[in-house]
Amino acid sequence: MNGIRIGALFGVLFISACSSAHPVLYPNAHLESVGKDGADQDIEACKQMAESAGAEEDSGKGGRVATNTAVGAGVGAASGAVGGAISGAAGRGSMIGAASGAVWGLLTGLFSAAVSPSQPNQAYTNFVTKCLQEKGYEVTGWQ
Repeated sequence: MNGIRIGALFGVLFISACSSAHPVLYPNAHLESVGKDGADQDIEACKQMAESAGAEEDSGKGGRVATNTAVGAGVGAASGAVGGAISGAAGRGSMIGAASGAVWGLLTGLFSAAVSPSQPNQAYTNFVTKCLQEKGYEVTGWQ
């Protein structure tokens, strides 16, 4: 039962980490003339155009989680080897340290990905912002 709860918690954290940012539009005359639905359609069209041009929305959180896991494993292996060398079992200490370090790095990476704001990469936001400006919108930022 506890495993199900923990899995559900990680699922919620993963979904919240993957939610995409969107441009914030200043309520100028163009926005008022097209309305929210028209603006949402234009935003989606600009996002698709950016992706077609090769700009990716992904902010690289998956890569950061993988990096944190690898770094955690390396640090854990090194510290485990030192601890194992002191007690006379460097190989075993290294394995235990690598495993615990990898778990720590994975959990740290998942947590930081879940709580940090989801921002698309700069090329993507620049492309979508320029597209929207050419359509008559004023983009004040992304959130």
